[in-house]
Amino acid sequence: MTGTINLKLDINGRSRELAVEPRVTLLDALREHLDLTGTKKGCDQGQCGACTVHVDGKRVLACLTLAAQVEGRAITTIEGLADGDGGLHPVQSAFLEHDAFQCGYCTPGQIMSAVACIREGHTKSDNEIREYMSGNLCRCGAYSHIVAAVREAAEAAS
Repeated sequence: MTGTINLKLDINGRSRELAVEPRVTLLDALREHLDLTGTKKGCDQGQCGACTVHVDGKRVLACLTLAAQVEGRAITTIEGLADGDGGLHPVQSAFLEHDAFQCGYCTPGQIMSAVACIREGHTKSDNEIREYMSGNLCRCGAYSHIVAAVREAAEAAS
């Protein structure tokens, strides 16, 4: 039986303490230990992007990241994007406006990638947006709506 380690994670601006096995992924720590279920478990192999979160402002796949690897770093999940008053992040609003979701399962990961896409300046063209967002799969095929939402949010941010 494997022992546990104590971690202090900075998630959405709050310090959270938990005791987990060393091999627990960030995804499982978020969902199973901290009840932050907005981050989705899709393939659990780093291929679908449903588990995308930000660590120190950069997108990472939470299913491929051990919780212990991100101790002391700033983690942002989909729950942390809205402002303190409950107002939606501009990317969340754009996704709603453009119907950039159907079943909604991939939407949190799509939005987290879209925020990083805009922040990193990968929005010069629809093709550039598609390329950057290609690590996030949508089984429903809402890709054209997703690109439109990212484009609109990027234009509003500039």
